[in-house]
Amino acid sequence: MCGIIGVLGRMEAAPRILDALKRLEYRGYDSAGLTTISNGSAIRRRAVGKLGALISEVADHPAPGTAGIGHTRWATHGAPNVANAHPHAAGRVHAVHNGIIENFRELRAELTEAGVNLETETDSEVVPQLVWREMQKGSSPREAVAAVIGRLEGAFALVFVFEGENDLMIAARHGSPLAIGHGDGEMFVGSDALALSPLTSEITYLEEGDWAVVTRNSVEIFDREGRAVTRDARHVPMESGMVDKAGYRHFMAKEIHEQPTVLGYVLARYLAAGRSRVASPAEAIDFAAVDRLFIIACGTASYAGHVAKYWFEQVAGLPVELDIASEFRYRDAPVSGREAALFISQSGETADTLAALRHVKGRVAITAAVLNMDESSIGREVDVVLPTLAGREIGVASTKAFTCQLAVLATTVLLAARQRGHVGPEREAALLSHLGELPRLVGAALEAEAEIERVAHEMSHARDVLYLGRGPMFPLALEGALKLKEISYIHAEGYASGELKHGPIALIDEDVPVVVMAPSDGLFDKTVSNMQEVMARGGKVVLISDRQGIATAGEGCWQTIEMPAADPFIAPVVYAVPAQLLAYHTARAKGTDVDQPRNLAKSVTVE
Repeated sequence: MCGIIGVLGRMEAAPRILDALKRLEYRGYDSAGLTTISNGSAIRRRAVGKLGALISEVADHPAPGTAGIGHTRWATHGAPNVANAHPHAAGRVHAVHNGIIENFRELRAELTEAGVNLETETDSEVVPQLVWREMQKGSSPREAVAAVIGRLEGAFALVFVFEGENDLMIAARHGSPLAIGHGDGEMFVGSDALALSPLTSEITYLEEGDWAVVTRNSVEIFDREGRAVTRDARHVPMESGMVDKAGYRHFMAKEIHEQPTVLGYVLARYLAAGRSRVASPAEAIDFAAVDRLFIIACGTASYAGHVAKYWFEQVAGLPVELDIASEFRYRDAPVSGREAALFISQSGETADTLAALRHVKGRVAITAAVLNMDESSIGREVDVVLPTLAGREIGVASTKAFTCQLAVLATTVLLAARQRGHVGPEREAALLSHLGELPRLVGAALEAEAEIERVAHEMSHARDVLYLGRGPMFPLALEGALKLKEISYIHAEGYASGELKHGPIALIDEDVPVVVMAPSDGLFDKTVSNMQEVMARGGKVVLISDRQGIATAGEGCWQTIEMPAADPFIAPVVYAVPAQLLAYHTARAKGTDVDQPRNLAKSVTVE
């Protein structure tokens, strides 16, 4: 979760570190800190809370020097406070860490028994303490780091600087991503390309188990066995400035409103000229040769996969097993070798999803991933990458990445259906035509924002909210509830409408709004029957439907929100918009932090 940056530069390091940490704050904002090396002396500054606190601390107490490391923290071990903030220090060693050291208790016990006074509650502090102990025995910094990283269990990305060493940085990774940026007489290290993008366009990704000795003019990389290795540098376009809100109050609002545009990018990339057929990297997958498809993801991405399960089975006739990534390995499903595995991740660094990929790779026929970050750990390890083209998403609650995932998955479903002979030319042409309507229909859904905002103000007083949907609207109910929980802190649950009477109906009273997502489709009448069960018990129904649906079933509803009429195939993408806006405006009404909700981070790089 945490963000890391390291600089060996020719100009002051602190401003560059702080700028990079702004780009990485989506990874964690419990605390932040930096260490610079100036004339051989280490200068450390740390602060609790968002990055602005560290910026103020450095303004009041400057940290000169052209070398340094920085960190923004999402707390795992130990409360968010200055003592637990990174960098951690021991003797001449300063280190930043992303991940979890699973054997830290044994290492802490060893250090305590040796008389070391540990200052923090974190798992991370043991690392610089162990490195410093090795240096006290006569080891050089590189020898000390090499000895210690071999003892660490769990996941880590580590970067070290050393007092007395103005031109040395050591980096290591196992399970958590880390990249090295090449400059002109400068070198950089970052937890992803986003941190490095304003500094360099030449990036080398460390592979699993790699560690590197970096100076301003060189980098030596070693594998987990200590053998010198060469890793290719990749060209990544530089970005000179920070992404701004473009006049919106929050990044989330901006990203919600970008959806018609980015969906247009997806269609331009995945449909052939004239939109007569799918032209996708997924053509590398022979869907006719696989017996079933695993779809594996976490959080919002798993709900995109849940929608795709309906699509693959109904449109392409391909059986799907949907798994939450954190459970997939432990379920240990039997694999015949005739399956495909499809992973979905906005960042491409989701630890559980990456672990699931490694668990199944080599056991299935082919692996693919739907990603917003092509140059990510998952992107480099799968056989086929399906880019979502959503652009950078800053808001922690995923919006445009989700709808772009759905659009990419929809095109992949049509490709699979054609390969498997489950759609004829006329049906395929009709579905392609419906896909082509997505930017217009999502734009039309956004026009309901004023009405959604009014409903959200009413809903902001609730303590509990239920979301209901049938068929592909069931995953949208789950996603709507998740969005509301994430940013408004209102307890919300999503249910399949038919499950209401199997328990959740006990929660219904006049204080519990029930959001019903019900386009006019083949399941509409059944959904309305469930809605009537709520209303009969005094429940407050918010009906989200098209004009026909509201005309048919809107009477007696507490609130109604009208969506444009859409073919059932693409309706889940369109109905994502009211789910997002309802959560956004409810959070605004409550005054919560929309872009950086408490306890959450954008990229989950720990298990």
